[in-house]
Amino acid sequence: MEIKTSKIFGLRAVIEAINSESSIDKVFIQKDISGHLMNELMTKIRTNSIAFSYVPVEKLDKLSKYGNHQGAVAQIAPINFYDLDALVEATLEKEESPLFLLLDQVSDVRNFGAIIRTAECTGVHGIIIQNQGNAPVNAETVKTSAGAAFNIPICKVNHIKDALFILQAAEIQVVAATEKTEDLLFDIDLKKPTAIIMGSEDRGINPSILKMVDAKAKLPLKGTIGSLNVSVACGAFLYEVVRQRI
Repeated sequence: MEIKTSKIFGLRAVIEAINSESSIDKVFIQKDISGHLMNELMTKIRTNSIAFSYVPVEKLDKLSKYGNHQGAVAQIAPINFYDLDALVEATLEKEESPLFLLLDQVSDVRNFGAIIRTAECTGVHGIIIQNQGNAPVNAETVKTSAGAAFNIPICKVNHIKDALFILQAAEIQVVAATEKTEDLLFDIDLKKPTAIIMGSEDRGINPSILKMVDAKAKLPLKGTIGSLNVSVACGAFLYEVVRQRI
């Protein structure tokens, strides 16, 4: 599977891409650069909550193949992102019980792609990620997902907390996958509308998020290693939902 992620370079071009509501995954900005257009671009980026990072000019030269990037390169996602409110509403209208997956800053592209693939195979209605801190939705993500990224809705929110408010308002229980509990996954009722949160590879789920969830659950570990790879753990959680709903 060969998938190319498009890039746009040049200050004005990136501004126009934002204005046209292109599905921008991330913008790379040259360090220590200023000016009217750069100020306008940064305002657009922050207003639209677009992920960005400051990088040296050598990085931009490489991204634009030494084109006239003017200090900015935007990476266009190979998919279109969904609006979470609309997706939740549409899902609630279906006969089946909703199932959502939230990723709290899973940063490894391979883990992200593997999770998308498993989510698609287990009937997840939508994956929710943050604008900042998550692995990019790029060609490698799509390839690792075996193309599943084209078949499952993915939503971006400013913060996972924003998604929790929307889901809980729709009476969808939020279950956190965490070792900071005595409750096993198998004891949680997953037949009812559910959203599962998986944490990042290094720190797990943000403590402020854990305070907001409806339930916490862990997997039993029989070995000496204290945790599972996040994509593996996610698969175990999602297939327990499948098992309970059969």
